[in-house]
Amino acid sequence: MAYIHVPEGVPGIRSLVMYRPDTGQHLYALAQALLRNESPLSEAERELIATFVSAENDCNFCAGSHAAAARFLLGPDKILVDQVLADYRTAPISDKLKALLTIAKRVQQDARTVSDELVAEARHHGATDRDIHDTVLIAATFCLFNRYVDGLATLTPDASAYEAMGERMGTIGYVMPKPVSD
Repeated sequence: MAYIHVPEGVPGIRSLVMYRPDTGQHLYALAQALLRNESPLSEAERELIATFVSAENDCNFCAGSHAAAARFLLGPDKILVDQVLADYRTAPISDKLKALLTIAKRVQQDARTVSDELVAEARHHGATDRDIHDTVLIAATFCLFNRYVDGLATLTPDASAYEAMGERMGTIGYVMPKPVSD
């Protein structure tokens, strides 16, 4: 049960943005800009970064919903999400994405530990300034989202709810939910 009065039965961040649409609209706009707008990283790669950071933060709602979005976007390669979460260093992803996930992990743990060496490694594997920037911003933003969701003890739904969430996020992106009528 959430620590504050939010719409009943609405999971995770959706309940919080419905509680405070004035701030929620900006959070959703940021998620849209990071995960759906133009980027050299694919939408699936950006969702994988969000999923990875959320899993590292033990935020079940965000990890589950963004994993579902990544699976939806990956289509037949959806098992890749589980492989990344099990061990991204051995998952069948590009060396560039592995290097970016290493940077994301450092941002999640202590952003001050992102080093010249880690950035050079990412560049060595083809990462651009924009790839590095977007990775750091996605990781930092999801640390905020994860703490927001868990810090207010929002509803974490059953695993069966995530597939529909992932399809919604993968098709329409991050759009404010409609208010619940009383």
